[in-house]
Amino acid sequence: MKMLMSDYKVSLVNDNMQEFYVMFSGPEETAFAGGVWKIHVELPDQYPYKSPSIGFMNKIFHPNIDELSGSVCLDVINQTWSPMFDMINIFESFLPQLLRYPNPSDPLNGEAAALLMREPKSYEAKVREYVKRYASKEAAEAAAAEEDEEDEEDAEMSSVGSISDDEGNA
Repeated sequence: MKMLMSDYKVSLVNDNMQEFYVMFSGPEETAFAGGVWKIHVELPDQYPYKSPSIGFMNKIFHPNIDELSGSVCLDVINQTWSPMFDMINIFESFLPQLLRYPNPSDPLNGEAAALLMREPKSYEAKVREYVKRYASKEAAEAAAAEEDEEDEEDAEMSSVGSISDDEGNA
């Protein structure tokens, strides 16, 4: 995988090449500069013919990124994906461009969109506040640790569920 040989820190989920985390830094000369986000990437079986699923694990204040789920609203990933694109395109072009040039007319975060349109300076201040609070390297790593714990809890819950199902069928 090309990402593994690039400048990005990539960690596989359960040694699965189709699910991994990428440490992504905010583009320089933006309010996101200095921030580090842990991005969860899932590649569908049909990749590269079908687009990957991408989500921010630690909070980010941006009109086109859902603050709670981390989902990204980006045409090139959601609608106009091409098999010619790869992970390098996403992390070196698509995501940095999204952070540099948000689209407040198609928001996932209405508060961020409204603030950007009405008070751009206040928007930038809030972005910087989120970067300081949620996007330090430590915060990104902590977001990943929480997600790993949730995955383990989910696995335990599902195994408990299957045990009780077996007993009910006996």
